[in-house]
Amino acid sequence: MALTLPPPVRDDLAAYLKPRRTNSAGLRWTAPEHWHVTLAFMPQVAEDDLDDLVKRLRRAVRRRPTLTLNVSGLGAFPNPARARVLYAAVHSADPGELRLLTMAARAAANKAGVETGRGGFHPHVTLARLSRPATAAWLNGLDPYTGPSWQAEEIALIRSHLGEGPQRRHRYELVKSLSLSRTMRVPGDG
Repeated sequence: MALTLPPPVRDDLAAYLKPRRTNSAGLRWTAPEHWHVTLAFMPQVAEDDLDDLVKRLRRAVRRRPTLTLNVSGLGAFPNPARARVLYAAVHSADPGELRLLTMAARAAANKAGVETGRGGFHPHVTLARLSRPATAAWLNGLDPYTGPSWQAEEIALIRSHLGEGPQRRHRYELVKSLSLSRTMRVPGDG
């Protein structure tokens, strides 16, 4: 379950990274068209569980409002001294609402009998992976990046096919898009 980046946001980040990608040996860069913000990682979803999962996710997300987001800052997991993943941080105008959306997605999956990945939620876009831990101290030398804001109006249920893409990278398949459609009620309105 993820939030996807609209083309103008994705293109802005890709343009920022383009000159930096050329002199970054050892990094396996993810394709910009695959960039997304994972809300709930579901390692295995059986075909038999998919309809119930979609129904429960639809119910959960229609209660959530749209979100104003932006990509700002770069970092490395688990940390710059032992980097395995290079990421771009994602920020919300309402961080509490983003966290509630994540919790709703995970709860819906669990109610459908689908296991979700454990661990804390750190909203980010994975930009590159390293095959072995390395120092990413060069992150400190990068110009700060702040991308344009966007309105996230839907979430995407995405299936990952590990190692099935070009050059044995991940291939992603959109299974379903679900609207964030709760509207804020104005006091006194019906």
